[in-house]
Amino acid sequence: MRNRQLGVTAIGWLFLLTPLVIVGYAGIRLAPVYLNYMKVSKAMETTSTEIKGGATPTTIRNSLDKHFDIDMIEYPTTKDMKITRDGGAWVLECAYEDDAPLFSNLSLHVVFDKKVRIEGGAGD
Repeated sequence: MRNRQLGVTAIGWLFLLTPLVIVGYAGIRLAPVYLNYMKVSKAMETTSTEIKGGATPTTIRNSLDKHFDIDMIEYPTTKDMKITRDGGAWVLECAYEDDAPLFSNLSLHVVFDKKVRIEGGAGD
């Protein structure tokens, strides 16, 4: 009489599901980091649409500070952002790195870089 294979054993399921569980857990650990980045990005975009002609680095930073306070963004701070002049516009750049702990001494390292152009504005 022939033996027929009926399916995956418990050990087989363990090998199949372990990578999925690890990826799912990594996603859960990375969610707050990406939500924070989305808040930073939204604050930068909103600042660029609010500020019209006559913008200076001080007014840009003050407006961004208000949005960071409203959204309760603690990292990065507005002091970590670069405001540079590019032709007739200001460029607001936020480049930062963040870590999300995974297991024991392993962590996930994420690098963000966002640039927003603010048209018009007075020289500094």
